Amino acid sequence: MLRTQPYTLLLAFLLAGQVHSDSGNVRTVFSSGAQRVALIELFTSEGCSSCPPADRWLSGLKTDPDLWKDFVPVAFHVDYWDYIGWKDRFSRPEYSDRQRRYAEEGGARVVYTPGFFYQGKDWRGWRGAKSAQVDKVRIGELSVLIDDDGAAIHFNSLDPGLKRLNAHVALLGMNLETAVRAGENRGRKLKHDFVALNVVSVPLDKSASGYTAITELPEVALDVQDIALAVWVSEVGAQMPIQSVGGYL
Repeated sequence: MLRTQPYTLLLAFLLAGQVHSDSGNVRTVFSSGAQRVALIELFTSEGCSSCPPADRWLSGLKTDPDLWKDFVPVAFHVDYWDYIGWKDRFSRPEYSDRQRRYAEEGGARVVYTPGFFYQGKDWRGWRGAKSAQVDKVRIGELSVLIDDDGAAIHFNSLDPGLKRLNAHVALLGMNLETAVRAGENRGRKLKHDFVALNVVSVPLDKSASGYTAITELPEVALDVQDIALAVWVSEVGAQMPIQSVGGYL
């Protein structure tokens, strides 16, 4: 749901660069800088016996000094393995649809897990990699202001060719554990980080100051103590991320 109050003033502060930690009930401000921050997506499942190594690799990014500065990781748990004996509590059909749409858009030839995507493209170079790639392209600054009511988003694009854009806001669960009692991972304790708990999408309004949007944060039904945030923008009708930003809440 879009909101116009109380965010109108906060969004004005964000555009003016005047938001400080003591401004009202503002909790956090994230800014990407002009260089592109890559979105790294992992499509995974607790019902997939080949997924734990990929989950561990993604968790290892917590100690990478370039986390949030050069890349934003998100783990999407798909639901198409739930039928084989274990229902993944983090899975959502829309995450499976997201992976299938990538395949339709040409980012991958097939849908499989574990499946990594780097900036919307099928990426198999994670195996053996100590860190993620770094993208040096300057694309524009994406800023997000978070408080108890939701998020105010501003994207100052450096690409004059961009038209209509959407912003996507995901809450990520950190330091999660699951004792799997059935399926291919039966008897294993799986650990997860950067898990997409829910995602909301909102259209960005274009003006002379850039692209802006105001939205509530996604609702999360699970009791999760450690939370991070990921926000990315894409063109309307496409999933390819243009710019990303994120951090711990």
